[in-house]
Amino acid sequence: MPRYAQLVMGPAGSGKSTYCSTMIKHSEAINRSVQVVNLDPAAEHFDYPVMADIRELIQVDDVMEDESLRFGPNGGLVFCMEYFANNFDWLEESLGHVEDDYILFDCPGQIELYTHLPVMKQLVEQLQQWEFRVCGVFLVDSQFMVESFKFISGVMAALSAMVSLEIPQVNIMTKMDLLSPKAKKEIEKYLDPDMYSMMEDNSIRSTKFKKLTKAICGLIDDYSMVRFLPFDCTDEESINIVLQHIDFSIQYGEDLEFKEPKEIDEEPANLNYDAIFQDKSDS
Repeated sequence: MPRYAQLVMGPAGSGKSTYCSTMIKHSEAINRSVQVVNLDPAAEHFDYPVMADIRELIQVDDVMEDESLRFGPNGGLVFCMEYFANNFDWLEESLGHVEDDYILFDCPGQIELYTHLPVMKQLVEQLQQWEFRVCGVFLVDSQFMVESFKFISGVMAALSAMVSLEIPQVNIMTKMDLLSPKAKKEIEKYLDPDMYSMMEDNSIRSTKFKKLTKAICGLIDDYSMVRFLPFDCTDEESINIVLQHIDFSIQYGEDLEFKEPKEIDEEPANLNYDAIFQDKSDS
């Protein structure tokens, strides 16, 4: 049987760890077994157990303190991820070989990992070799996306990850529970956006880069791939809708065994079929 994986991606502060925590609690409530693997070597703490933690392999602080490397925070994190890519056997050993696994990979927030560096693409290919069906889950903070020029940059980041990783991807606007009712209504237009209408938005004031902005909007519209789902961690229906979209994209549950309904051993005695059909035709 196949195994299933979500790559939980997004900028720093977009709510990746909160998303993982929410999904763990929701899965427990519906009797589903879901595990989390931490792939952020700069992470500090979690409020849920993890089945594997990259910090057991390498930590950013150790890399930054190494005088022979002299990396800053970003360079240190990239070094950690490249080291991780050269040691996938550690991950394979940590995951084991249990069939029907469903694992959330909590990934780092550095956007370059999903744009031009090969590390995450290598991870996807390795997981696929281990018979994982992989879905990308790209998170953006809804509070960041309430203005058109910020929204366009968020869409470009999501689209870049989709093109780079070449896997099914579900894009999510997180922290919807923190928005005011007015902001929630305003943000609805960004869930399934009309990119050319964004050009008419008053928040895009720059005339100097108007042609560039129009070209970017045209590019996004040509791909026509980026849509967002709202995610409210306090709303069970919102959580369930997001999970259903992800499950559909990786075909979760399609390989589960179908249970035949129990057959009735004996038919009730003296059952008058003619009378039953007669009653149905009269009604």
